[in-house]
Amino acid sequence: MRRAVLAVTGVVTATALALPAYAEPTRSQATGQAAEYVVLYEEGASLEKARAAVKAAGGTILRENTSIGVATVRTTNTRFVADAGRQDGLAGAAANRTIGQAPKAVRNARRQENVEKEGRGTTGQRGPARGDRGSEPLADLQWDMKQIGATDKGSYKVEKGDRRVLVGVIDTGIDGSHPDIAPNFDRRLSRNFTTDIPVDADGNEVDGPCEYTGCVDPADVDHNDHGTHVASTIASPLNGLGMAGVAPKVSLVNLRAGQDSGYFFLQATVDALTYAGNHGIDVVNMSFYVDPWLFNCEANPADSPADQAEQRVIIQAVQRALDYARGRGVTLVAAAGNQAADYTKPYTDTSSPNFASEPGETPRTRQIPPSCVSMPSEGQGVIPVSATGPSKRKSYYSSFGNGYVAVAAPGGDKYDTADRRLDDNAGIWAAYPESLARARGELNPDGTPNVPYIIRSCKGDTCGYYQSIQGTSMASPHAAGVAALIVSKYGRKDRSGLTLNPRITESILRSTATETACPPGGTYTYERFVRQADGTYTRVVTTHTCEGTESRNGFYGDGIVNALRAVKR
Repeated sequence: MRRAVLAVTGVVTATALALPAYAEPTRSQATGQAAEYVVLYEEGASLEKARAAVKAAGGTILRENTSIGVATVRTTNTRFVADAGRQDGLAGAAANRTIGQAPKAVRNARRQENVEKEGRGTTGQRGPARGDRGSEPLADLQWDMKQIGATDKGSYKVEKGDRRVLVGVIDTGIDGSHPDIAPNFDRRLSRNFTTDIPVDADGNEVDGPCEYTGCVDPADVDHNDHGTHVASTIASPLNGLGMAGVAPKVSLVNLRAGQDSGYFFLQATVDALTYAGNHGIDVVNMSFYVDPWLFNCEANPADSPADQAEQRVIIQAVQRALDYARGRGVTLVAAAGNQAADYTKPYTDTSSPNFASEPGETPRTRQIPPSCVSMPSEGQGVIPVSATGPSKRKSYYSSFGNGYVAVAAPGGDKYDTADRRLDDNAGIWAAYPESLARARGELNPDGTPNVPYIIRSCKGDTCGYYQSIQGTSMASPHAAGVAALIVSKYGRKDRSGLTLNPRITESILRSTATETACPPGGTYTYERFVRQADGTYTRVVTTHTCEGTESRNGFYGDGIVNALRAVKR
């Protein structure tokens, strides 16, 4: 999963306050002379009372999500968090990280996505697996679709999806012009809830130069590539170009909450979720965690009282948004995480906070008990998805945990090969924005790729580009696609098209998954030969323990999702 990310942007209700023009934060704002906070209103408090409480604490509301009671506030009060906490009508406040700093090491890790794009460049050494080519030119590369029965001879014969079913992609954006996405892209409903952050308070690059006026991208672009890949897996159409998704006839809605750099901040995340609930979205895919904390702890001794308060606000605000969306018919699907960690056991986190609100703040080592939660994947009502490789083994990077993982799905494992050396064909192939391929120098003058991890498919003069990535970010959209097929097959008509109670959707998704037992003895040893810069290989060995039964365990949950079984009950 792209432990990818919070920004503060548009509001989702007609009663919301207007957005001010974007202003680049100054050093003085980051040091307390003027700062921004995300404020959580007390449950049940009237808007008038909450707004008065913000004013009494010395804050000015910049934007407000009235659906769940979350606001972005600016203040010169250096004790705002403490003062807000004492106000009747407010549940708490958290620093708005968009005016903070992104530590250099974390910024680099975000951009490189070490797990997802690890060691790229070996595609074709072993050659793609051939077999049932299917109706799409690149279907032979899609071992992932074969694994879950989403093929011409499988679920496509029974249910391709219904255009009235809306799948929201809460991610870094969707390239709505990609020819293998455009036919299913709902431009009218799509929204961008983020504002690009060119640099942080110390002048370090975050998202880079703004491409559009006001630093707000249109709702049909993706300057990162992550969201486009996710959307393609869910619903690339059967159109004789490239490859098809799990549900090739459902509609894709871009609910952008991720920055260009891959961060997902609190306000944008809750705004995207509440928008989904208000606009008839049936399924959302969430391949990220809400920054800056990989795990949020309500009272961890490893954190300061201020950090504890901030994490409590994140937990409560995100859970409110999840409950709001699910209560309005949205099935919530999320990536389980790429830390190769058992989420039901103590964990040592060295990555948080990954975006600092104060100068000099950097990630630190924190001992995390299982009571801490990663949001949104550990939110109530969410379906966390672990990743599998071509052999159906749990992917080496995929996090897990008995009682945490709901189901598994193909996410790719580029070391799940005969010689345990990396091969891009063991990743997940899906759509890639041509604009990024050109900007990154990955195409020759004639448009052909000059790197092995990108491929091109053309139909006449129309060409689409595709890349191979691995991660639980890639597993989650397979499950979201199956959920969309379930709504298409069993849903009933409503004002927005079709709808199905999320509890029913989840029940069918789980009950039709292919039960997959733990490895013999309960443990699995992963061996990888990782190529170094000098061309040599380093042997890496890790062992993961699987707990549970064949019908439900920590590696696969209720099993590997199965598109055909889900629609052929």
